[in-house]
Amino acid sequence: MTWKPHVTVAAIVEQDGRFLLVEERVHDALVINNPAGHLEESESFIDAVRRETLEETGWEFEPDAVTGIYLFKNLSLDATFLRIAFCGHCTRHHPGRSLDRGIVGPMWLTRAELDNASLILRSPLVTHCIDDYLAGRRFPLDILTCIAPIAILCRDTRA
Repeated sequence: MTWKPHVTVAAIVEQDGRFLLVEERVHDALVINNPAGHLEESESFIDAVRRETLEETGWEFEPDAVTGIYLFKNLSLDATFLRIAFCGHCTRHHPGRSLDRGIVGPMWLTRAELDNASLILRSPLVTHCIDDYLAGRRFPLDILTCIAPIAILCRDTRA
């Protein structure tokens, strides 16, 4: 079997001490997650986080920096996720927009509210990404590079 990590992006948005999150239904449970989703083929990381945030929250998102790159293994799913988290700001809200299937809706919560035992987080990445943001972790967007696709024909595989 070939190991293939799932490449995902996530948005960290703070406004007035509250963070933009989504409530979503996953396997018949309501869970809290950052606006996040999978990178699609031929899509840049920045385009992916803009698209996912809009599709899940109805908010247009503009990333300012990368807060972290995370590798997480979900043992229950036997799946590995490579997540790139961006911090940024929302520019416009589309409250009437249809949201992705499974998304109940956006919500704004404080970091302390996320520690409420009655909330189920989709993964530990939810708070880990927010905690890195609160710790001031910021990396320039240009640390992420998308190389244009080309065909490479060579015999030397040491590249």
